[in-house]
Amino acid sequence: MTTTMRKEIAEQPAAIQATLDALLPRTGEITALAEGTRHVLFIARGTSDNAAVYGRYLIETRAGRLTALGAPSVATAYRRRLDLDGVLAVGLSQSGRTEEIVDTLRWARDCGARTIAITNGGESSPLAQAADLALCTLAGEERAVPATKTYTTQLVALAVLAIGLGADVDPGELRRVPEAVAALIEDPGDIGAVVDGLAGKAGLVVSGRGLVYSTALELALKLKEACYLHAIGLSYADLLHGPIAVVDADTPAILVAAGEGPVLAGTVALARRVRDAGASVYAIGGGEELAGAATAALRGPELPEWLAPLGLIVPGQLLTEALARRLGIDPDAPRGLRKVTQTG
Repeated sequence: MTTTMRKEIAEQPAAIQATLDALLPRTGEITALAEGTRHVLFIARGTSDNAAVYGRYLIETRAGRLTALGAPSVATAYRRRLDLDGVLAVGLSQSGRTEEIVDTLRWARDCGARTIAITNGGESSPLAQAADLALCTLAGEERAVPATKTYTTQLVALAVLAIGLGADVDPGELRRVPEAVAALIEDPGDIGAVVDGLAGKAGLVVSGRGLVYSTALELALKLKEACYLHAIGLSYADLLHGPIAVVDADTPAILVAAGEGPVLAGTVALARRVRDAGASVYAIGGGEELAGAATAALRGPELPEWLAPLGLIVPGQLLTEALARRLGIDPDAPRGLRKVTQTG
């Protein structure tokens, strides 16, 4: 049986292409709205918060703007007013209907920020209506509870946002993403070997650094949601500061890396250290060097580091869906979860 999650994973190249076609021509609107702002504040929860981590690293490393991940509770629970003059606040919600995110974006505007919404909910969604500018993704309806195509199209919107903020990147490289994602869906690598290695485990660590840290967080979340694993998403810098002690023969690691960039060598060194400690290491991306240091490996995208997260999550999504089925879990409707989460 083909799950809805698996069907929606396969829809990602078309969803990414449609979102690119809609949003790339709008970078000028972003530039105009952001004129006079210095900082970027992301407002999100869950999968959208993981996407925001990508936006944070991309904008800081390529656009030279300080960014922060906002705490919605400051607005909705503590009801504190802050001086947000000079801030560009970006609210992310796949549905555009998460009340906490909508309320926090309105709060940011009332505190002096200029506001952008990133949502798959369309221009009529509450989040889009609350923003000065809405960047609406075109993933289409997503019926499986674990987000797949809505997440990757959020990353596209964040890449477009970074371009609008003056990122030192080649916008034309974004056009390579749909094909790169399609190639990974067609041949992600040895999914079966990784499923075999994880099927009997209660927990694992998922780690990456820099631009791909977002991928580690998102994959860990997916494995929690759909496979009920105790999955910890960590930067490998944080992992080395103590939590590496939890990695052993019963707790494997998944390491995520782009095929280039300043953190690749450290990821390879970590893979060797973990294997020397007697634990299994599963790689996603990182090229031949990381694959050679791993117990088994999944492919990464043929994309530059700044776009690698748009592809790296795809083998992780396929792994999550396959592992859930191996464990006898329906990945389309994990227990205790709904498509739109409201927080008090």
